[in-house]
Amino acid sequence: MNETVKLADLRQGVRPVDHPPVRAGRIGVLLLNLGTPEGTTYWPMRRYLKEFLSDRRVIETPRLLWWPILNLIILTTRPSRKGRDYATIWNKALDEGPLKTITRAQAQDLARHLKGIAGDRISVDWAMRYGKPEIRERIQALLDEGCDRILLVPLYPQYSAATSATACDHAFRALMEMRWQPTVRVSPPYHDDPVYIDAVVSSMKRELEKLPFEPEVILVSFHGVPKEYLLKGDPYHCHCVKTWRLMREAFGWPADRFRMSFQSRFGTAEWLQPYTDKTVQALAESGVKRLAIVAPGFSADCLETLEELDGENREIFMHHGGEQFAYLPCLNDSEEGMRVIRHIAERELQGWI
Repeated sequence: MNETVKLADLRQGVRPVDHPPVRAGRIGVLLLNLGTPEGTTYWPMRRYLKEFLSDRRVIETPRLLWWPILNLIILTTRPSRKGRDYATIWNKALDEGPLKTITRAQAQDLARHLKGIAGDRISVDWAMRYGKPEIRERIQALLDEGCDRILLVPLYPQYSAATSATACDHAFRALMEMRWQPTVRVSPPYHDDPVYIDAVVSSMKRELEKLPFEPEVILVSFHGVPKEYLLKGDPYHCHCVKTWRLMREAFGWPADRFRMSFQSRFGTAEWLQPYTDKTVQALAESGVKRLAIVAPGFSADCLETLEELDGENREIFMHHGGEQFAYLPCLNDSEEGMRVIRHIAERELQGWI
């Protein structure tokens, strides 16, 4: 250090004349979501699926067993099929998946909101665990803007090792390679937060008012995970059940009209039950003619909601005797959805702003 620097200057943060330029003193907020392929053709889909299905948090099968299944079977057949599914929901104007479009809009809205609270001290960005923009890249971008404190916000209301944990793993791996690490906070799951429950129920009621029919049953569908994960201690199932219970209580419907289920199972192992597709079929075959499905575990609409629920499960219901079907959209960047994200960010930034 230059010996001519005065103690008073050090206390005021004045750097020596030969000190390299450093940007610091700002706060970053990074929204984290699952991810989306960069295109719907074979190779973009293959890259996305390989990254996703190679994650040990997602697939816990021993590598010696999983590697040949993944590389010799799944990655040769699944990319084309899933690419066709993605093509049905693709945002053609921006050439991207809807999850990317919506997450960007959420970050932009949050940035405007926080600017009104803290001025220009806060930078808001977004990243995907799989695909782009990469978590490592966006953390570095926040550091380059002078953010020496960063709040990570996994946009998963219910915690699971296969979602929240793997997103944080990726962020922590990036931090491990940094000489000057920022101070980091991670927002907790918000499955039972009153603001979240109220937002989901308010959004549902608003969407139901638009329908030309009243559902006999509302099915609350969560993304599934293998049952083995629950038995190993993952709290995801418990979080989902509590969300469903609080929603039902706030909605005021009996349990037989306000059901819950788990979708998107993969492979031959047992997953959390009841399964969404089997439940939809059973409801139709039992005589239910009017059904609505909502997916509160997704912060933004994506393949699993737009194609699987509003497409595949609509077809299942109608094919087995149903007559009227509605998919109620996710919170997305609606006013209800942004109320939740703003609430989480403001709460977790306490002491920093």
